[in-house]
Amino acid sequence: MLVLAGDIGGTSARMAYVNVQGESIEAVSLHVYPSAQFSGFAELVGEFLSSRKEQAEAACFSIAGAVRREHVLTPNLGWTVDADDISLRFSIKKVHVMNDLEANAYGIATLEQSDFVVLNRGLAESTGNQAVVSAGTGLGEAGLYWDGKQYYPFATEGGHADFAPRNRLEVELFLFLLEKFGRVSCERIVSGPGLYNIYQFLRDTGRGEESREVTEAMKSENRSAVISRFALAGTCALCIQALDLFISLYGAEAGNFALKVMATGGLFIGGGIAPKIIEKLRGPLFMETFSAKGRLKSLMESMPVKVILNDMTALRGAARYAALRFS
Repeated sequence: MLVLAGDIGGTSARMAYVNVQGESIEAVSLHVYPSAQFSGFAELVGEFLSSRKEQAEAACFSIAGAVRREHVLTPNLGWTVDADDISLRFSIKKVHVMNDLEANAYGIATLEQSDFVVLNRGLAESTGNQAVVSAGTGLGEAGLYWDGKQYYPFATEGGHADFAPRNRLEVELFLFLLEKFGRVSCERIVSGPGLYNIYQFLRDTGRGEESREVTEAMKSENRSAVISRFALAGTCALCIQALDLFISLYGAEAGNFALKVMATGGLFIGGGIAPKIIEKLRGPLFMETFSAKGRLKSLMESMPVKVILNDMTALRGAARYAALRFS
C-alpha cells in the first residue's frame, strides 16, 4: 500500500511516499522542509506533490497539536489542518490527521534495537502500559494502553499541563516565567524554547554571566542550539548550568507522565533534542529525577527507559496507522 505520509513539527516538516507491505515500511520519496517556509499546510502538501507523479492510496499526517475530528489548529505554527479539506484539494479519498506523539507511539513498533539508546533497563520482563515523552519545538506526550495482548496508542496534551516546581530554585524559575507568560506550562520549560527560558532565568537573576561568544552566536543561530553546543563543549558555565537544569526538569516531567499512565512497560524519550544531548542523558541526572517520586521510587526504577534515535519514527507511525486503518 502506497501512503502519502507527513510529520509536521514546529521546526521541520517531513513529507514522503511510504510503501507499507505487512511489517515492511519503506519511504520511497522523502523531503524535509522548514515548516516556517509555508503559510499553511495545504501549501506544503502542494509543494511536495507538484514534483511527484505517484498516486497514494491513502494519506496520514502527524501534526503537533490537539487533533479533534480530523481537524487541528497547530499551536506553534498557527496553521489550520483539516482532513476533508486536504482530501478535496488533492483528490485523495482516504485522509487521516493524527497527533504527532500518537504517530510516534505507532511508529515504535516499526523500529529496530539499534534505533534506541537504553537509559534504564528496568525489570527483565516488563509489561504493561507504555509512555512517550518528546521535547522539541514543544513538549509532546502520548500513552500506549496494554490490554494484555497488544498496544493501543492514544494522544494527550500533557505537555501543556501546569509546571510544578520541586524546590526553591524552581519556584523562582516558575515566578520568573509567570511574570513573562502569565501561565507556566511544562512546555515553557521542557522544550527547545524552554531551554532558552531557563538560560534567561539563570542569567537575569545573577546566577551566571553570558559570554561574548555565546551572545555573538545567538545573533545568527538558534539560541537553544547554541546553549546546548557550548554546554556540551564545556566552554560556558552558564550554558552548562542551564542544560543541567533542563535535563533535571526533563527527567522529572518524564517521570510524572510515566506515573500518570502507569508505564510499567517502559518510557520512550522522543523528539529532536534527546539524540543531540544523548551523552548528558546517559549521565545520572535524568534518571535520578525521573525516579525521585518518593514512596514510588522503586516502581520508577523498574520501568525501562529508552531514547528514540530514529527521526523518522512519527512518519513511519503515520504510514503504519494508515495501512492499519485503510487497507
